[in-house]
Amino acid sequence: MSKINRRSFIKIAGSAAAVSAVGFPAIAAAGGKKQVVIVGGGVGGATAAKYIRRADSSVEVTLIEPNKDYYTCFMSNEVIGGDRNMDSIKFGYDGLRKHGVTVVHDTVTAIDAKGRKVTTKGGQSFGYDRCIVAPGISFVDNIEGYDAAAAEKMPHAWKAGPQTVLLRKQLEAMPDGGMVLIAPPPNPFRCPPGPYERACQIAHYLKSHKPKSKILILDSKDKFSKQGLFTQAWDRHYKGMIEWVKAVDTGGGVKSVDAKTGTVSTEFDEYKPAVTNIIPAQVAGTIAKVAGLTDEKGWCPIEGKTFESTIHKGIHVIGDAAHQSPLPKSGYAANSEAKVVAAAVVDLVNGREPGTPSWVNTCYSIVAPKDGISVAMVYNLVDGKVAKVEGSGGLTPMDSSPEDRAREEQYAHSWFKNITGDIFG
Repeated sequence: MSKINRRSFIKIAGSAAAVSAVGFPAIAAAGGKKQVVIVGGGVGGATAAKYIRRADSSVEVTLIEPNKDYYTCFMSNEVIGGDRNMDSIKFGYDGLRKHGVTVVHDTVTAIDAKGRKVTTKGGQSFGYDRCIVAPGISFVDNIEGYDAAAAEKMPHAWKAGPQTVLLRKQLEAMPDGGMVLIAPPPNPFRCPPGPYERACQIAHYLKSHKPKSKILILDSKDKFSKQGLFTQAWDRHYKGMIEWVKAVDTGGGVKSVDAKTGTVSTEFDEYKPAVTNIIPAQVAGTIAKVAGLTDEKGWCPIEGKTFESTIHKGIHVIGDAAHQSPLPKSGYAANSEAKVVAAAVVDLVNGREPGTPSWVNTCYSIVAPKDGISVAMVYNLVDGKVAKVEGSGGLTPMDSSPEDRAREEQYAHSWFKNITGDIFG
């Protein structure tokens, strides 16, 4: 990818980013009740709920989410590294209620696509004109011995919350000189740069508090997102502390674990780390499968213009659960997708043809204090499919100055503040 020219990027991204800055213009309410039900109150679901209400206050929006608080996965690595607390990534739904969204804390158990009805564990039923499904991810049992019980000893911390706290506590309790083992998942998965930023954040903590310790990354892949920038950061800030082993050298990464003995095995070797962070393979959230929205790969196929399911009409799938490549499974992408779908849904329930969409994504990674890196891209619709806009983005330059890297960290923190305000405010 080419080096980032921020002025050019902002110019190209303008049409996609404008919605983020100012929201949709007001649309005159049409007659009759129009009902939208949103399943899942994460980044995608919450953003869609807010922006539908901002676009057309006559649309009744019901957001169904089991948890009363949402913890962002983005910036949770800073919690694990010790530079941020859990309250800083915790958000409630009062902001959405102020926009007129009906928030229901319950678990969706079924979606009747033909009857256009959503039912919940609590026995509630909600009819809809359009349904938006944003269920996030669920895990695949791709590692022998790794189940829910094992995750309480070898946390994944890939859904922010109690697992994040558990991993942090394990790092605090480990002895100096111990090994931290990280097992990243195969593609595709939520937040492609995340495991490698996590390695940086853990190394930052160990460097200051347990400098004899090491981090071993046993990957299930032979390459990863922003690889050159991450390996440069490891050499620059944590020389000799982080070792990355590609899949071909282990027979495909971690094959099995024994949570009772703390043993991690590959095709060739066994390890007994002080702390083990297993990140399993992923597919769309469980309700997507239950509702028949997934394909043989476990993700939800969608048509590019409106993210409407190609399996069940009237249902739109956004965020990590959607098969939206080349858009990544990231918080920023989910926010962008949600705004496009919100506009499309408002058009559809009002009998209008949706406009032509574009999307934008930036993924920040903080590799050390005053050192941030990023990848950015703008996307448009080509022949009905999501496509990259050539020349629209790129990576942080390998030869960028310390001052530029410090600004990247500031951009990351500013982005976090702005996007969470945009979603939940």
